[in-house]
Amino acid sequence: MSTNRVVTPNSGDDDQLVEKSLRPRRLAEFIGQEKVVEQLRIAIAAARGRGEPLDHTLLYGPPGLGKTSLAGVLANEMGVNLRLTSGPAIERAGDLAAILTNLRPDDVLFIDEIHRLNRAIEEVLYPAMEDFALDIMVGKGPSARNLRLSLPRFTVIGATTRLALLTSPLRDRFGSVLRLEFYGDDALYEIVMRAARIFDITANDEGAREIARRARGTPRIVNRLLRRVRDYAQVVGGGVITHEVAREALARLEVDELGLDENDRRLLRSIIELFRGGPVGLSTLAAALAEEVDAVEDVYEPFLLQLGFLQRTPRGRIATPRAYQHLGIPYREPGAGDGPGDQGRLW
Repeated sequence: MSTNRVVTPNSGDDDQLVEKSLRPRRLAEFIGQEKVVEQLRIAIAAARGRGEPLDHTLLYGPPGLGKTSLAGVLANEMGVNLRLTSGPAIERAGDLAAILTNLRPDDVLFIDEIHRLNRAIEEVLYPAMEDFALDIMVGKGPSARNLRLSLPRFTVIGATTRLALLTSPLRDRFGSVLRLEFYGDDALYEIVMRAARIFDITANDEGAREIARRARGTPRIVNRLLRRVRDYAQVVGGGVITHEVAREALARLEVDELGLDENDRRLLRSIIELFRGGPVGLSTLAAALAEEVDAVEDVYEPFLLQLGFLQRTPRGRIATPRAYQHLGIPYREPGAGDGPGDQGRLW
């Protein structure tokens, strides 16, 4: 269900095609993430000054915030090639060995979802990152011996939405670990206006800001909403995205003023109505929503936590008073109504 949401931060096939034309090529073009950009600017200048490749860099944070775009920017700034792969795509140690042996000096190897590498593949990656060497076992049994191949110096850029799932040995081999935060409305407004210029879309300031305000702090979502609102403006609004056109289009998409869609509201209502406001365990909540546990934890929860609508506690998830207020439901203490006279009542 979450894959079909207009506000999902995960990338779809149509997003990948569009994002290629929208991705910045230089740090100066990258909007938002000022702290991360400044740290990378210093790291790039230092690496250039020493004539060395960039330090291995780990980027983490919710999906859709620009981790892949930043990897491309870093490769462009360093003037080197970018090789793209992902944790699930590297199934065997031989797959990684083939990638590493084809790298050129100073190349950038971007590994998306790096937390999904299995342990055997990580063991191959450790000496490659640390010593720029590839250890290969030749032969079997008593005659087996270890052969070490030298690799050109290169940079690994890892991206993950689940930093806690990375093993400590792998995490420790990254010289820089940088967190990408949700974007503010001003940064998203700039992204909307930049995308509108690239797509040749006419949007006034109020229309662009309305789209930015409902994009959940995520560039991927703001670009997707812009395309949907553009279609509505073309058919109904005379081809111009105004404040009123944006509001009408987003209302038809069931995206409210804070960027929540019906699935978000259903999650909050489930906690409030089915589980008396919480606490409710993650697996129980996922079963009630007919969603995967990972989808609830990685897709739904980050933005609801950011808004202060949800709390994670040792006993489970709890809906906050702000969630009740947004849904127009009178607030009651979590777990209230559990007395003998209230058994089985959903309030």
